[in-house]
Amino acid sequence: MAKYEKTMTGNFEEVLKHLQNDISNSGITMNLVDESNYSSGDTKIAVRVYDKYFMRNGNRASLSLTIVAHESDIFISAIGAGGGQGIIFNFSLGAEDDMVSIVRDSIRRMEE
Repeated sequence: MAKYEKTMTGNFEEVLKHLQNDISNSGITMNLVDESNYSSGDTKIAVRVYDKYFMRNGNRASLSLTIVAHESDIFISAIGAGGGQGIIFNFSLGAEDDMVSIVRDSIRRMEE
């Protein structure tokens, strides 16, 4: 499992759109599995679950993305999982890190 979390200031819809575009365009085997949206007053929450097939090790990994905003304060959590092989030892070749790095790099570009 790999995890990246970040707090920032910005526009919720713009941050969500930017992340969705970068994740979707990160590879031909990247798929949006499902999404959930919620808002209450000035608080907005978006959850996205993606999966991607990795040819190098013949498995799939998932990316769970959660974005929470209250006014212009934004919290982003990206968790990658499922990129391991093996029943007992769950040996990973880094697929989870690859998934999370897509979000990390996207946020870095937004902040430039």
